[in-house]
Amino acid sequence: MKNSKRKSDCPINFGLELFGDRWTFLIVRDLMFKGKHYFGEFVNSEEKIATNLLSDRLSMLESENMIFRSKDKNHKQKIIYKLTKKGIDLMPVLIEIIMWSALYDEKSAVDMNFVKMVNEDKEGLIKELTAHLISS
Repeated sequence: MKNSKRKSDCPINFGLELFGDRWTFLIVRDLMFKGKHYFGEFVNSEEKIATNLLSDRLSMLESENMIFRSKDKNHKQKIIYKLTKKGIDLMPVLIEIIMWSALYDEKSAVDMNFVKMVNEDKEGLIKELTAHLISS
């Protein structure tokens, strides 16, 4: 998106141009809530993203400074992906999507304990999850 022409300066359009496909948010979800950090872990997610799409979305997220990649200290051949502050700042958005799905999707696999924690102390939960992502 950095080098492409935007269709408009509308804030919703900005988000849609960056996250307008299902894979981008699912990669962020896996990094944020599922503790995934390796290419193979993303490929093995239940949605079964194709490797070429995964490579493309990881590159785009990196170019947008949403994630960064580095060599894994324990496995020199592996690349590890982590969220940047910009990526972590999407947490409230993803939590709201989870809560909306819990309310309107009868088949949602939402963890009801998570819903309870959000309802009891959303800000505290966000701080706790953010601290965990920053320290890991």
